[in-house]
Amino acid sequence: MTRTKKNWRIGATAGAIATVLITTACSGAGGGGGGGSAGADGKGGSINVLMVNNPQMVDIQQLTADTFTKDTGIKVNFTVLPENELRDKVTQDVASQAGQYDLATVGAYETQLWEKNGWLHELSSYADADSSYDKADLLKPVADSLTGDDGKLYALPFYGESSFLMYRKDLFKQKNLTMPEHPTWDQVADLAAKLDGAEPGMKGICLRGLPGWGEMFAPLTTVVNTFGGTWFTKDWQAQVNSPEFTQAVTFYTDLIKKHGEPGAAQAGFTECLNALSQGKVAMWYDATSAAGSLEDPASSKVVGKIGYAYAPVEKTDYSGWLWSWNWAMPKTTKHADDAAKFALWATSKQYEQTVGEKLGWARVPNGKRASTYEIPEYKKASGDFGQLTLESIEHANPDNPGLQPRPTKGIQYVTIPEFADLGTKVSQSISGVLAGKGSVKDALDSGQSAAEDVAKNYQ
Repeated sequence: MTRTKKNWRIGATAGAIATVLITTACSGAGGGGGGGSAGADGKGGSINVLMVNNPQMVDIQQLTADTFTKDTGIKVNFTVLPENELRDKVTQDVASQAGQYDLATVGAYETQLWEKNGWLHELSSYADADSSYDKADLLKPVADSLTGDDGKLYALPFYGESSFLMYRKDLFKQKNLTMPEHPTWDQVADLAAKLDGAEPGMKGICLRGLPGWGEMFAPLTTVVNTFGGTWFTKDWQAQVNSPEFTQAVTFYTDLIKKHGEPGAAQAGFTECLNALSQGKVAMWYDATSAAGSLEDPASSKVVGKIGYAYAPVEKTDYSGWLWSWNWAMPKTTKHADDAAKFALWATSKQYEQTVGEKLGWARVPNGKRASTYEIPEYKKASGDFGQLTLESIEHANPDNPGLQPRPTKGIQYVTIPEFADLGTKVSQSISGVLAGKGSVKDALDSGQSAAEDVAKNYQ
């Protein structure tokens, strides 16, 4: 398949997805270009920002008025949504070119697709023009995932992450248990069984069961990868009901049903974070970015009690994902310069310093800059998780995350526009299994049929 043909398919399919989303929901350039809303003195104006409701975004919402707005005069109007709602809203706005938002938090998945469709401003020229920004300091795996074929950045990383296993080291000591540095999933299941009831009402582990390609399937696809499965072979043969994919999903759902959190079908990142931070579960496999919240005395009851280990494996040496939440600027913005100022500030060394000094060093949005891991205060605050986060990001391999070649880059997703819908539909069926409705076989047989339909577009 030629690149030109593939890009045409991306554009056409993404347009179709946008149309569906819009129907469901109905009831200037970079560099020194114009389009900003500032007044004659270079200050003033406002921008509209759409972002996910993760803790790091809550922090920036809290800090903006007294720092960024105070310095620039630019007012920032935030719209904050849960992850699944955010994905629908931002796709609707960007793909339809509605122009409601000047900046939005998106992942590498969206950045790679939307850059090819010409929907995003490049941001390299803004970063290059700011002598204090230090674009070369951005971690290469993260920066590469946001770079277009022209070598330019089409989003700036707010924070990056891989995944690891978080666990109550005090309970491990109490029960004479040992967490391996590189645990296997079988070892995790055994530990979860032994930790059930370690404290009144406590469950052994929390794993996402909330439907969504970026919710449940973020961790679950890494389990599929390390069990030897894949969504598609390199030549686009669907593998959703293959023995390896089936084994992984069966293991995951069985582990949750036996030793996981109550109401797992409604538990996503936020719910599992709350469960571990409030002492309701003993382990959690999820994003490395969660560690800052777990070590924050203002929101966590388990500060200093959490240990960290590499993402569990089965047949691979490593199994962490690679993700970043990033600031992307739709081409439809009429306030490009002001939006770029905010994106540069929000991803700068200066902003990390502000978070550390005002909110605590454990809450610094990490995983995007090499220099972060050399800040003495941050090194001290992130003693148990900082270096492991960096190493997990560096070991993540979007080109080869499993046991076989893949048709696109991506660890916990397939970089085609149809994957958002496919992954979400399959996750809904698996979430039903967690709620006692249907079987894994039925869920994956249905998913296989949907995946085969998608694959026809690329074969």
